[in-house]
This record gives sequence, C-alpha cells and structure tokens, in this order.
Amino acid sequence: MKKIVVLTGAGISAESGIETFRDADGLWEGHDVMEVATPEGFKKNPELVLDFYNQRRKQLLSTKPNKAHYNLAALETYFDVEIITQNVDNLHEKSGSTKVTHLHGELLKVRSTKDETYVLDWDKDLLLGDLCKYKSQLRPHIVWFGEMVPMLDYAITITQKADILIIIGTSMQVYPAASLINYIQQDTPIYFIDPKPSVSENDFNNLKIIKDVASCGTDSLVKILKQNAI
Repeated sequence: MKKIVVLTGAGISAESGIETFRDADGLWEGHDVMEVATPEGFKKNPELVLDFYNQRRKQLLSTKPNKAHYNLAALETYFDVEIITQNVDNLHEKSGSTKVTHLHGELLKVRSTKDETYVLDWDKDLLLGDLCKYKSQLRPHIVWFGEMVPMLDYAITITQKADILIIIGTSMQVYPAASLINYIQQDTPIYFIDPKPSVSENDFNNLKIIKDVASCGTDSLVKILKQNAI
C-alpha cells in the first residue's frame, strides 16, 4: 500500500467557515498577532489571550468538516495516509482521518506553563486561575511565534517516507512547515491544490497543480489517485 503524506493549511478549513490565520492587514480576527500569539503577549495580558482562544474554541465546536476533509479520510481505503497540518482545528479527525500530526498545536487541548509535555483535552473556556497539577497556570496548547515546533522532527520523518505528497490550502511560505517539501525522495509525485497557487509546475520535479478550492480540488485528485491505486 503506497504512503500518501498530506500537508494542509488554513485553506482546507476555510470552506468550513474557519477564518484563515491572518488577513491582508496582518490582523487575526481583529487582533495583532503579537498580542495573542506570542509568549510575550500572554505574559503581558493573559486574560486577553485566554479570551481570544476561548472564542476560537467555541467557534470550532460548532464547525463541521467539509468535503475536502472527508475526501482525504476516504483515501485511507486505498492508501496509507498521514496528514501533517498547520491547522489547530480537529476537522481532519472529525472527518475520520486516523493519522494526523498538528505542527502548530491543537485548539481543543491545553498545557501546563511549567511542563509543556503536560497536555490536557479541553473543550470549555480556559480562565485565569485554571491550574495544572503543578499549580501553574494552564495555557492554550498552541505553538506561538518564537516557540519551538516540537512535532517538526516527527513530521520530517513522515515526509521522508512519502510515495506521494499532497499540499492543500497552504502557500508553503510559512517556515518551518514550508521546509518539509525538501525532505521527500527524488521524483516523488507532488500535487498542489490551491485556487491561487504560490508556486509553478517548474518549481519542483513531478509537481502537478490543481488550481481550485480544497473541496473541488480533492474531488479531482481522489479520482486520479484511485485510478492509479486499482
């Protein structure tokens, strides 16, 4: 069974109603990202940061996967599929994908400010005064700007084993995630799904661009891949 590795970004969840990470003006849901997505912002105004993620969490709990998520889950019938996502939502899991690695953390989890390996599932508001077992404040389990990406090495290991690489809804301009494409084996087929692709087919060997939104693009791609799998 061939191994498919899928790299996904905000574009795949946009059709479910989740806003992309930053607007053209650099704001995230009306906030400067330095206020709500950095350790310094959390230290300066923890209540603002906690409230910001509480609102994102509430939105996520009422959000459903879209056709693109379900299409990727369905590929597991024919392939060994592993998803590496920059997204902090759980829509891949909701749609049935069984192997999902979150590079930038998960919105429905929190962790200790004292021990980053102490992680809890969390589907309610996180408030100032909510403490871990070490009596330290809990924080969103999100990789903020300036922090290490703990799952990156694991993601590299997965990518190195890919027989097919699929990239959906990410410009591949955000590092270190964008560097993953450099770890595939030579001549590995790459499929890039994006309505406004940031790359051309001349940029990489064996690159095929599907210029479409995630749901329609994955419809087309699934047909191609299933024909090759049979």
